[in-house]
Amino acid sequence: MTGRVLVLRALGLGDLLAGVPALRALRRAFPGHELVLAAPADLAPVARATGAVDRLLPASAPGRAVPHRLDWTGPPPDVAVDLHGNGPPSHRLLQALRPRRLLAFAHPGTPEIEGPPWYAEEHERARWCRLLEAYGIPADPTDLRLPRPAGPSPAPGAVVLHPGAGAPSRCWPLDRYAAVADTVRGRGLRVVVTGGPGEDDLVAGLAKRAALPDTDLFGGGLPYRRLAALVAGARAVVSGDTGLAHLAVAHATPSVTLFGPTPPSRWGPPDDPRHQVLWHPGPDGDPHGTEPDPALLRIRPEDVLTALDRLP
Repeated sequence: MTGRVLVLRALGLGDLLAGVPALRALRRAFPGHELVLAAPADLAPVARATGAVDRLLPASAPGRAVPHRLDWTGPPPDVAVDLHGNGPPSHRLLQALRPRRLLAFAHPGTPEIEGPPWYAEEHERARWCRLLEAYGIPADPTDLRLPRPAGPSPAPGAVVLHPGAGAPSRCWPLDRYAAVADTVRGRGLRVVVTGGPGEDDLVAGLAKRAALPDTDLFGGGLPYRRLAALVAGARAVVSGDTGLAHLAVAHATPSVTLFGPTPPSRWGPPDDPRHQVLWHPGPDGDPHGTEPDPALLRIRPEDVLTALDRLP
């Protein structure tokens, strides 16, 4: 390879999946370069699945912050791309590596970067594609799909309920998930529950309310390959605005996503009958808040069941 492209997106699963169109655009634009993604180490299998990333450089920080440093070695990157944020912290982190070229949004705090303006209300997938377009790199926001996992699903044809999210403000109440589970199981369908690291209490709480057997619980943060196989082979996925919703989109699995406090206009799936969104418009809330958002609480179990009935 003739050079290296460094992409900073040290965020979560959903963030990485929303950045797939931009990553693939960079892969096409720099076919002879090594494309290095700075992201959390546990996302390495996801990065490989995109087909766009050659190597993952472990990088993360608490609370979606910008990492303090990057363990970059060797010559400076030929190109550094800020897909992480829009301000001086992420700009300075990449500038410290002295890349030959830096692609980033403009910000008053870093006037030397002549990038395009940042629009707060823009959809996440479109935002990063527009950044690259401004630098002459064509990008397609709909280029989202991941290849089907090689392994079998641990629960083929099940309806997957995922009660967790990155913050309590995006977690729909467990008793409402349990009401959905009861009705879906009454229709003769299998219901399974998933949870990420640290979400075992949510999984156990939902299992108890819905009287689900242990065989239908997948807590503790499944290895990515098994999680991807579960989602790809599911009848439907029901979740809040979190990474699993993006994984369902990536595998074209029918989904119902419950939004609040962030609207689907910023993080929702493509306009497709396979992906139903539930959202009660209102004032913006805190996506990292400690209590379920009022907009999310306006969604009722019968709304979710109706949305499931609308799925193809």
